[in-house]
Amino acid sequence: MRHLFFVLLFCVLGSQDKGKLTGQSPNPNNLLEIEAQQAFDRMKAAAFKDGIELQVVSGYRSFERQQAIWNRKYTRYEKQGMLPDAIFDKIVEYSTVPGTSRHHWGTDLDIIDAAATYKGDVLVPNKFHGNGPFCKMKEWMELHASKYGFELVYTLNENRTGFNYEPWHYSYVPLSRKRYKKYLEEIDLIPFLRSHKILGMNKISDGRLTRYLEEHIKGINPKLK
Repeated sequence: MRHLFFVLLFCVLGSQDKGKLTGQSPNPNNLLEIEAQQAFDRMKAAAFKDGIELQVVSGYRSFERQQAIWNRKYTRYEKQGMLPDAIFDKIVEYSTVPGTSRHHWGTDLDIIDAAATYKGDVLVPNKFHGNGPFCKMKEWMELHASKYGFELVYTLNENRTGFNYEPWHYSYVPLSRKRYKKYLEEIDLIPFLRSHKILGMNKISDGRLTRYLEEHIKGINPKLK
């Protein structure tokens, strides 16, 4: 009986860990991990002294939220007559498949400078370059982010595969590196994706999903591995 108890406990805890990795664990207030939030607060205070007001546009994101984003985009492209694999390729230029987002881990965040003057969509690369409103923040982050444990995830590197360059997406490395390794060890990606209500997933080829794992999930800044 005692052995059975520990087996059941391990199964429950293992299920909870997998839930956290895939955005399926309870997090009603969409909170970052405490350590990641504390590190961000310290970084935000330091940036504020230099006239930059770091603002989180997107932090923790649940499976359901990512699923809604995915399904909305899939429906739009399907109505345009695109085929499933082509739709998949279009969506994963910037958006992740539900259950595979780093935002599920409570360690990653999209940030802008709330002190800047801007209009329209904020998470577009040109706002972080040239005369863009978030250039000052970008320069500050390049100099200081690593001191607080944060690194850019999808870097501007022609040798990197997967998601397009995102100058706004930072990860708290002391925690996210552990999540990343655990994710690769525990997730059986194709059966997982096919067992959830994600539009088009039963039409996407196994080869395309395998390539997504190799090119997108693993296509990150080497400092995060």
